[in-house]
Amino acid sequence: MRENSRADVGFNNILKNVAQYYEEKIEMYGATARGVDWNSSESQSLRFEQLLKVCDQAQIFSINDYGCGYGALVEYMNNRGYIFRYRGFDISDQMIANAQNLHQGLDYCEFFTDEFLLAAADYTVASGVFNVKLQTSNQEWEDYMLHTLNRIAELSEKGFAFNVLTMYSDSDRMRTDLYYADPLFLFDYCKRHFSRFVSLLHDYPLYEFTVLVRK
Repeated sequence: MRENSRADVGFNNILKNVAQYYEEKIEMYGATARGVDWNSSESQSLRFEQLLKVCDQAQIFSINDYGCGYGALVEYMNNRGYIFRYRGFDISDQMIANAQNLHQGLDYCEFFTDEFLLAAADYTVASGVFNVKLQTSNQEWEDYMLHTLNRIAELSEKGFAFNVLTMYSDSDRMRTDLYYADPLFLFDYCKRHFSRFVSLLHDYPLYEFTVLVRK
């Protein structure tokens, strides 16, 4: 019990620092791609395209957006004609306030700052939640990441997808406050812990990769 308590406190400190980082971004740039720390709306959309490959888009589905920011995924799916029920979760109160304001009146969308209000959905996607480690050590961040992936798996009945910055980035562009993951490690972890049906997407023009896990 004492070990679990120490781990929870450590993760809470990580989340507090990350929430502050993103709240500064949205205060500066508003509900835009830069407000959730992406370089452009084009790169944001490209990430959504990769993540949603986990979904059977020919059918109505429910989806959890884990680390939803201001809910940009909703507009992306609406513009492409998907039929879905959406729940967005983010650790930033300001992000959720913006999301609720932008999507008010959409009865198929809900937004939460309390993770435990999320229910299991057909799919869960997580975009960018494993990138900004700030002063956290790589080992602590990896522990947090794997803990979070297990939680995401619990919330996903048919499958889930997430992206991470890649260790194969150009060394002169890598930042010490960001986490660059080994894609082979995460592919292996997902195969061993979650499903036989895992895809690794590392063939699109961003310094990251996407993992799809189908149950």
